[in-house]
Amino acid sequence: MEFVIANNGKLYLAAILDLYSRFVVGWAVSAVNDRHLTLRALDVALNRRGLLPGLLHHSDQGCTYASHDYQRVLDARGIVCSMSRRGNCYDNAVMKSFFATVKSELAERFDSFGEAKMDLFDYLEVFYNQQRRHSTLGQISPAAFERRFSAQAA
Repeated sequence: MEFVIANNGKLYLAAILDLYSRFVVGWAVSAVNDRHLTLRALDVALNRRGLLPGLLHHSDQGCTYASHDYQRVLDARGIVCSMSRRGNCYDNAVMKSFFATVKSELAERFDSFGEAKMDLFDYLEVFYNQQRRHSTLGQISPAAFERRFSAQAA
């Protein structure tokens, strides 16, 4: 996802969602949209959640996710890679919807990189994960959904 920074160019957001809970488990921002950006988001997700048996990573066929480096990291950690079919936007609908939500609820234009990073942190970590209600989760936040699931599983 791309944000405009006044007088400084652009800032890109890469994010990884837990499909079950809609929790943003990893995200990163950069002035450059390349494999390093998506690898940082993946690293944050893995540090936050660890490796779980049968972990599946789904993405579109964008060059950052299809890169040799990104695929090597997934393979080395035993993560199953799934990619959308070429030209089929429905295969990655959850992420498309997520980015559309971010665009509609957060400004797309910022005065500085610092402002954008702070606003993204507040939006993703404080609001989206902890407070924003989702119809697919029964009108509770991703964090509340995960707490409920953990309590039921125990």
